[in-house]
Amino acid sequence: MSSRFPGLSSIRLKGLALFLLALAAPMASASAADEPDLIFRRSTVFKWMSPNDKLATYGLDDPEVEGVACHFTVPEKGGFKGWLGLAEEVSDISLACRQVGPIKFKHKMEQGDDMFRQRRSLFFKKMQIVRGCDAKRNVLVYMVYSDKLIEGSPKNSTSTVPIMPWGPADANVQKCGEFFTQ
Repeated sequence: MSSRFPGLSSIRLKGLALFLLALAAPMASASAADEPDLIFRRSTVFKWMSPNDKLATYGLDDPEVEGVACHFTVPEKGGFKGWLGLAEEVSDISLACRQVGPIKFKHKMEQGDDMFRQRRSLFFKKMQIVRGCDAKRNVLVYMVYSDKLIEGSPKNSTSTVPIMPWGPADANVQKCGEFFTQ
């Protein structure tokens, strides 16, 4: 192949192929939940000739637990790298989850299952929201963190949702311990 493309070694061609493959992959892929809804964005760093750095707040419903919604805020890099999707996003993510209706579990789940996953860089970094159950207190626990193939981040945020009756008609409160396995 190097005879057809002088100066390109097989290593460079493989690197170029990986780069093109990564560009073809969607930057934000949800695995468990649907794509989150953008609530709003605010600029944090002004860029003269390219998009500003921003904070973006999103909302999403837990796809496996009716009656729970989470909101998270993530920094979004501006500049030309951010605009092209080449910038690695930082790991500072905040999370708040609340009961928004009667809570109903759709099926059994594992502790620490992914509720939502999204890429935060072109190749190896992703943000994850995972859920669990504090059976003793009948509370759902959600944690957001980012990980990286080689070096993860200890930055995280946790939110809890006590399972409570939703109005007088909701007298049958489910126990999360009955729906989570260790």
